[in-house]
Amino acid sequence: MNTAPSTAAVAEQLLQGHTLLEQDLLLSIDGYGLRVRSNSSALLEKLANYFQHIVGQPEQIHTEVIAIECDAPQLDIDFTDWSREPGKKGRKDSFVELRQGRLLRKVRTGMVFLQQTRRVIAIGPCLLNDNQVINFINAQYMNWLQQRDWIICHAAGLCRGDRGLAIAGFSGGGKSTLMLKMMEDQGLQFSSNDRLFIKRDEEGEVQFAGIPKMPRINPGTIVNNPRLQELIPEARRRELLAMPTETLWELEEKYDAMIDQLYGKERIRHRANLSALLILNWKWDSANPFQLNQVNLSERPELLKAIIKSPGPFYQNASGRFLEDREPLADHAYLNALADIPVYEASGKVDFETLGAAFDQLTGSGNH
Repeated sequence: MNTAPSTAAVAEQLLQGHTLLEQDLLLSIDGYGLRVRSNSSALLEKLANYFQHIVGQPEQIHTEVIAIECDAPQLDIDFTDWSREPGKKGRKDSFVELRQGRLLRKVRTGMVFLQQTRRVIAIGPCLLNDNQVINFINAQYMNWLQQRDWIICHAAGLCRGDRGLAIAGFSGGGKSTLMLKMMEDQGLQFSSNDRLFIKRDEEGEVQFAGIPKMPRINPGTIVNNPRLQELIPEARRRELLAMPTETLWELEEKYDAMIDQLYGKERIRHRANLSALLILNWKWDSANPFQLNQVNLSERPELLKAIIKSPGPFYQNASGRFLEDREPLADHAYLNALADIPVYEASGKVDFETLGAAFDQLTGSGNH
C-alpha cells in the first residue's frame, strides 16, 4: 500500500489562504503552450518581461503553472537530498515522492515545487528567486520535449537560418562566452544557453530545440565584451579587470544577458537543424597552441561526458514516472543521434577570437 501523501492533498495545503489573480500569462513555443497564474501581479510582470519573445496565445495549453509569492512554506515533511552531479558542491535540491507526483524543495532558498502532470505549483519567495520560477517553467517545456523523444544535451546553441551549431564543454569551458562572441555576427540567432535537445526526424535529419532561458553569465564573460559591459557597474568592472585572468574566470557572480535588449529584436530562434557539434576541451593555462580538429565520438568516449546531461529531479515521463536519483544515463542514445553529425574538438589554449569567427567553417560541412 502506498502511504505517500496524495498530490491533491499537498496542492490543497500549499494553496490554502492564497487567492489567484484573474490575470494570467500565456506562453507559446514551437507547439507547446503554457499558462502561468499567480497571486502577484509583480511576478507575472517580471515573467512576461523575461519571456517576452514567446508571450502569445498557444493553440493548446499543455501545462498550468501556479506561482505563489509568500514566505518559504514550513512543511511537516521529511525531504531527501537529491545527489549533486560530479564536481558540484553543497546541497541544492531535496524531494519527497507523492502519489502521482513529487514535491521538491530548493535547500538554499526554501522555494517549494509540486511537480505532476498538467498543473504544477511553485511557492515561496518567488520575486526574490524569480530565476528558480523561470527554471521551473522551462522544466515543463523540457519535460514535454523529452516525452516526445528529444534527448537532453548539456550544450549551448545558435543558428544561421536552418543551420545550427551546438557548443558543449567541460565546466568553466566558456560555452556562453563563445556563443555571445559569435552573436556579434548579425546573421546569427541565439537558440539556447545551457540545455539543448536533439532528435532525428522521420527524414533522418537531426533537429535541435533550444530553451527560452537567457544566458546567466559570470564577470569573466562580461568585462571584456563591450556589448555586455553595462551589466556590471563601472567601479566593480575596474576591480574585476585588476584580477588575474584565471581568478576572474572562476568567479561565480551570475548576471542575466537578455538577448533581445543586448543584441536587438529577432535574434532568438529556438529550432534549427543540427549541422555540427563543437566540444570545448581547451584550457587557459595550456602550453599547447589552440587547435580545432574533427573527431569521432565513438572513439573519444571521454568527450561524450561534456554533452550528456541528466534530466534531473523535475523530469516526469509520459506515463508519469519520475527519474530516480543516480539513475544511469544511456551513452548509446547520444551516439545514435549524433552518428552522422560532424563533431569538432577545440583543444590547447583558449582562443575566443579565432573560434568566435568559425561558425560557417564549422557548420558548412554539416549543411546537408
